[in-house]
Amino acid sequence: MWPRIGGLRALALGTPGELRTRLNTLVLAGVKTATAGLLTEYAEEGEEFEHVGERLALVDDADALVGVVEVTGIEVTRFAEVPWDFARAEGEGDRSIEEWRAGHAAYWARVGTPVTDDSEIACVRFRLVSAGVGGVITGDLGT
Repeated sequence: MWPRIGGLRALALGTPGELRTRLNTLVLAGVKTATAGLLTEYAEEGEEFEHVGERLALVDDADALVGVVEVTGIEVTRFAEVPWDFARAEGEGDRSIEEWRAGHAAYWARVGTPVTDDSEIACVRFRLVSAGVGGVITGDLGT
């Protein structure tokens, strides 16, 4: 089960360290508005898919709150069929869908979950709802 903060499921992007810091910075800057996950991760963790309107607590390496995002869309597709508009929305600087696929395949292989063209991917789109120094400025996770 994924950690919860104030009743919200945690969104921990990438792996701890430099990658998570970079991805969080992209979210807080409004550049990253999507993230991809493996369906197998949901099953392993006993988690349901995110749903439109759900708010997630964006966390840092220490699981401290750095912001709140709201899910605006979710689609499940094969790795080979992830669309370019989604890959661009991830905001990680990929210049083509091929580059996105190569980078994500390499990432998942590094973390021990290699993918194939048929691997099912959860494509989650979101918008930043609230952020601030140390997390949500108001302390209200619902805003």
